[in-house]
Amino acid sequence: MLVLDQLSKSYGGRTVLSNLSHSFRPGEFVAIMGESGVGKSTLLNIIAGLDTPDSGQVLVDGAPMSALDDAAATRLRRSRMGFIFQAFHVLPHLTLRQNVALPLLLNRDPLERADQMLDAVGLGGRGADFPRQLSGGELQRVAIARALVHRPALLLADEPTGNLDPETAAGILALLRQETRLSGAGAIMVTHSHAAAAMADQILILSHSGLKLA
Repeated sequence: MLVLDQLSKSYGGRTVLSNLSHSFRPGEFVAIMGESGVGKSTLLNIIAGLDTPDSGQVLVDGAPMSALDDAAATRLRRSRMGFIFQAFHVLPHLTLRQNVALPLLLNRDPLERADQMLDAVGLGGRGADFPRQLSGGELQRVAIARALVHRPALLLADEPTGNLDPETAAGILALLRQETRLSGAGAIMVTHSHAAAAMADQILILSHSGLKLA
């Protein structure tokens, strides 16, 4: 489903990724760990097509992302991918229900699942609230509900439990596992949490030498 082929990326003369190659199997839940600054978030952004490598390519279902124009890349992301950002990117002028329903609206899917996902992340009954009324941990749960609501084929999660207490984090990780298994989706989760990584089928360590099994 997803192949990384000789990816390299530098910022301001500093090499972040160097000739990185790896293949991810369909339906596999993978955790990526590593020291700060080795390029974990950069790698997720490149996979999603939100950033471009200096060299190499990302292949999704055998097709190179670089061959897609901006409109096609946007359609691929909104229909086939779900992304949980560290910064949440919850839209402040929309209610929680509207935020979660946004992928459904863009894909012209029924909107009822938005309330189901709010319930699943422990925010049932709060669909009419606005982001300004929520804590950081609650905003993170909204972002998780939005990433899962359209049943993406590939979930990309950047520290999805970083602002959650251990009990809530365990519930959210169980939800990620359940949702990806039900839909047969692949998932790549960047995390510093060993407890979160333990939920994955496979743990990879990213270093300046590349990706290797933990």
